Amino acid sequence: MATPPKKLIIAIDGPVGSGKSTLARHVAEILGYVYVDTGAMYRALALKVLRHKLSPKDADAHALVDLAQDTRIDLRAEEAGQRVFLDGEDVTREIRSPEVSQAASKIAVNPGVRKVLVAEQRRAGQQGGVVMEGRDIGSVVFPDAQLKIFLTASPEVRAERRWREHEQKGDAIDLQKTLEEIRERDRRDLERSTSPLVRARDAVVVDSTAMEPEEVARLVVMLANGNATAQRAH
Repeated sequence: MATPPKKLIIAIDGPVGSGKSTLARHVAEILGYVYVDTGAMYRALALKVLRHKLSPKDADAHALVDLAQDTRIDLRAEEAGQRVFLDGEDVTREIRSPEVSQAASKIAVNPGVRKVLVAEQRRAGQQGGVVMEGRDIGSVVFPDAQLKIFLTASPEVRAERRWREHEQKGDAIDLQKTLEEIRERDRRDLERSTSPLVRARDAVVVDSTAMEPEEVARLVVMLANGNATAQRAH
């Protein structure tokens, strides 16, 4: 009897709006893996920070860490898709607002907050059979992941994708402002001192600017199957 392929840890990193969440969901569904949206974890905590009227900036560093340690974030796969629960409350929709998105990128520079959430992410993926996406999965959370993808796209395409996403939900946002926010988010992610957005040296770079989501997913699944087969041979 043939040995089944080993279940991998697949790390997908990249800038905001590159399509990481869509890709991770598709790949996890095709492979029968668990999808872990690390960005949703930061967004959920950011929502709690805003609700508590704390500043997401470093001025409230200790308060943010205390809040993170006193927070429970659950990601649950349901028929309608992944749901995000903050201390037992379904906040799947609330965490997708532009305000929460901006706050999430600010709390992400807090080393103490990242330490708390990275520990949660490692626990979620340590058994393998997971697709995890974020900005430092392959470089910090799982540097030994068997397959690392760095997904990117032009800022203009990423802004349009984000704009269309909000438009479909009935949220009116300005495209030019969205582009400016994405460029500012890129700057913060690249320049932060703790776990900046970087491509792991052994990551496969995939530029999705001119690719459909299904094409990108098929490419990553092909890479994953080849990787699993190679590991089985060893």
